[in-house]
Amino acid sequence: MIIYIIVGVVAFVVGSVISYFIWDKALSKKLKKLTKDAENEGEVIKKQKELLAKEKFLQLKSEHEKFTNERNAKLNQAEQRIGQKEASLNQKHEEANKNRREIENLQNNLKIQLEKIEKKKEELEKLKRDHIEKLETVSGISSEDAKLQLIESLKAEAKTSAMAYINETMEEAKMTANKESKRIVIQTIQRAASEAAVENSVTVFHIESDEVKGRIIGREGRNIRALEAATGVEIIVDDTPESIVLSAFDPYRREVARLALHQLITDGRIHPARIEEVVDKVKKQVDEEIIETGKRTTIDLGIHGLHPELIRLVGKMKYRSSYGQNLLQHSRETANLCAIMASELGLNASIAKRAGLLHDIGKVSDENPELPHALLGMTIADRCKEKPEVCNAIGAHHDEIEMNNLISPIVQVCDAISGARPGARREVAESYVKRLKDLESMALSYPGVLKTYAIQAGRELRVIVGSEKINDKDAESLATDLARRIQEEMTYPGQIKVTVIRETRAVAMAK
Repeated sequence: MIIYIIVGVVAFVVGSVISYFIWDKALSKKLKKLTKDAENEGEVIKKQKELLAKEKFLQLKSEHEKFTNERNAKLNQAEQRIGQKEASLNQKHEEANKNRREIENLQNNLKIQLEKIEKKKEELEKLKRDHIEKLETVSGISSEDAKLQLIESLKAEAKTSAMAYINETMEEAKMTANKESKRIVIQTIQRAASEAAVENSVTVFHIESDEVKGRIIGREGRNIRALEAATGVEIIVDDTPESIVLSAFDPYRREVARLALHQLITDGRIHPARIEEVVDKVKKQVDEEIIETGKRTTIDLGIHGLHPELIRLVGKMKYRSSYGQNLLQHSRETANLCAIMASELGLNASIAKRAGLLHDIGKVSDENPELPHALLGMTIADRCKEKPEVCNAIGAHHDEIEMNNLISPIVQVCDAISGARPGARREVAESYVKRLKDLESMALSYPGVLKTYAIQAGRELRVIVGSEKINDKDAESLATDLARRIQEEMTYPGQIKVTVIRETRAVAMAK
């Protein structure tokens, strides 16, 4: 049994050894095969890499050659351009040298010609001196004396000719100017429509029935006295059916009284306090209407950019008359005449029209009444930034200042045309209005006087004074002194009644 085991073990070992040798031989053979395959594969890869390297080298070489060729081409082009520029510069340099040589030759020739001219000039001067010496010897006078005699004779001849020409021109101008001025003035007057003076000093106020008259008069005449004191208008209530007469020389006061009466009668409440309230309200309305009238006038005449103060003064002309001629109508007419005449003379018609409209604004201003209205109007226009031509035309239209432009005489002439035509003005009415204004101005010159009204055609002067400034005794003295002064300084028909009114009012508010 043991022998079998030993034999089996030995057989197993021998078999294992034999198997190992067989496996080792096969393994070696396999390893050799794998090594050979790896070597073959390495050779293939090596050849592929070599091919890729050769291709890359060839590509880089091609690109390098291309870049080199392009750079060489650019260098060749640059060399060609430089060569062309160099050739051009050389050509220009040669031309410049050629021109320089030509200029030098011309300068030399010019120098030679100048030398010849100088020689000729010296020869001519010598011949001239010899000729003058011969002439002086023949005539017996020097050249300077002959020159002076010639100049004097030419001057005398020219002066005589000039004086004859001037006289002839002046005579022709006088004849032509006289004829042309007449034509322009006549044509201007014909083209401007005008109205006759219709200004008066009364306004008739119509009422629905005579029952209203009693309410207007009031108990013991309080209402009518309050209305006359507030407006400065004499209210005449007589037997004339359905009418009340408002008498005053100032159209503004008559208009205020008319509108106030209309509102009082329409409202029905007529008493002194209500009368003063309505009169104050109506005065504001009339002031607004004055501004509106000024605006409409400027629009109608085509005058733009007028200062608001000047517009107000133009509207105020509606309630002012000059020798019975309405001042606004007169100014409008003068403006149109100025525009027509300026156009005929080839001047600026718009400036002439502007000056014609504004030439009498000094008559409606309350500033500096001592100044003539022309100078006062010029001052106002200058303050309102009007053009110097307009200001001078306003100030010079009555020759208070010297005229310095052609618009000024046109305004003066057109003002005279508008005022001098038949029916334009009434001297009697103007003197009447002036007398009433002088009456009111005289009373206003006293201290403590608030308002003055000349009523009843100047036969009565009502003076309203402040109760806190003048007492009853001073009021009596004022009336006496004013009557004496009127009698000494003024000329008037009949007699003038001076009434000084002093009121004391106590006002309290119940809250």
